[in-house]
Amino acid sequence: MTGQRTYEVRTYGCQMNVHDSERLSGLLEGAGYTAAPLGEQADVVVFNTCAVRENADNKLYGNLSHLAPVKASNPAMQIAVGGCLAQKDRATITEKAPYVDVVFGTHNIGSLPALLDRARSQQEAQVEILESLDVFPSTLPTKRDSAYAAWVSVSVGCNNTCTFCIVPALRGKEKDRRPGDLLAEIEALVADGVSEVTLLGQNVNAYGVEFGDRQAFSKLLRSCGAIEGLERVRFTSPHPAEFTDDVIEVMAETPNVMPQLHMPLQSGSDRLLRVMRRSYRRDKYLGIIERVRAAMPDAAITTDIIVGFPGETEDDHQATMDVVREARFAGAFTFQYSKRPGTPAATMDEQVPADVLRDRYDRLVTLVNDVAWTESKALVGRQVELMVSEGEGRKDAATRRLSGRGPDNRLVHFAMPGDDLAPVRPGDSATVEITYAAPHHLVADRVVATRRTRSGDAWEARTLAPVPAGVGLGMPTIGVPAPLPTAPACG
Repeated sequence: MTGQRTYEVRTYGCQMNVHDSERLSGLLEGAGYTAAPLGEQADVVVFNTCAVRENADNKLYGNLSHLAPVKASNPAMQIAVGGCLAQKDRATITEKAPYVDVVFGTHNIGSLPALLDRARSQQEAQVEILESLDVFPSTLPTKRDSAYAAWVSVSVGCNNTCTFCIVPALRGKEKDRRPGDLLAEIEALVADGVSEVTLLGQNVNAYGVEFGDRQAFSKLLRSCGAIEGLERVRFTSPHPAEFTDDVIEVMAETPNVMPQLHMPLQSGSDRLLRVMRRSYRRDKYLGIIERVRAAMPDAAITTDIIVGFPGETEDDHQATMDVVREARFAGAFTFQYSKRPGTPAATMDEQVPADVLRDRYDRLVTLVNDVAWTESKALVGRQVELMVSEGEGRKDAATRRLSGRGPDNRLVHFAMPGDDLAPVRPGDSATVEITYAAPHHLVADRVVATRRTRSGDAWEARTLAPVPAGVGLGMPTIGVPAPLPTAPACG
């Protein structure tokens, strides 16, 4: 069909935004748009924004300004801004960028096609921001970015009041989906060829709070274990305050729940955790890590850490460094604290000077890398079953390697299978022997076995089908699907 308008979605921020962008793509395609071919200017450009970082505003307006001359030369082009920054700055976006056609919030992503039509017919900007969820996003059409792995939202919103976090104000109180709806979605995904799902929530292990079942999340994990064809289940991000032993028990007992845990720490100082309104302390956090490792000795644990929170002293920083050494993280997303207007922390006294913050950040990153490297080197010589991934090895073409993720979610670059083994596709399985370790990846020069899967078949069918190029989500793919660094406000 000729004459169809094309679209591009550019995504910033956390996993929830990535999943929302899959919904936006599905909505646009359902309304007759097609994804713009790579390298071509789209007729509609959608920015799905994040409001967590201090420079989020500058990044958005900088990117918008690049499109201003394109829009001026092609008035039929449309620009839409949605997501957390749109929810926060609803009144100012069209003032700062008057060429923007549509502004929509986190609670009404389903309105995008109608708003684009209205802006085009009325020839004026449309701004629609709802204060509470209109339709649960999972009921909307979806164009998933991966044929073999999928995000599944268990909830939206958050009931916590962390002083550095603006997300609850933008996404609202926690709203939980019913277990039957979740399992039906997962079963449908598996029927389509998906073999890995990642359960998503702003505070994923608080799932069930809305309908009064404190063990709802562990029950959901156990139910996932009974779904035939579902090989891998992950979840992100839990909160230490609500992390209970029944979840650890289910993780250890359910073969398809992966031995991987992303557990945000934020700080190792009890004093700072109180100021942050993080309702756990160092000993509770380390106790969770100890129990997880007792139940799953090979579990890989990653975390989020904020450096330079207002009032942080050198002793506070050293307390965080001590927890990193004791917890033996396989990796950490480290963030330099930045003010977010509208959060209590933004107006706190004793903001840490930039030079001190940078020094502490550099020391922390060095330690995190050293600990992660030590943990990785312990895997040399082991055999690991990987799910082959797509687009993760930036040097794969030059090194003649493929890439995949182990059960613990570590990235492994591995040699091409020999002629005696079946070739593999993204979504297939390869058992490899680890021969080299780096802080953030592993290398395997020997492939022991390969297994072609329904997920590989699904990837091949999608790749060979005569459809337009998939939407670019505006970020590198890291994992299946991309396990983006968790925003500090989302853990």
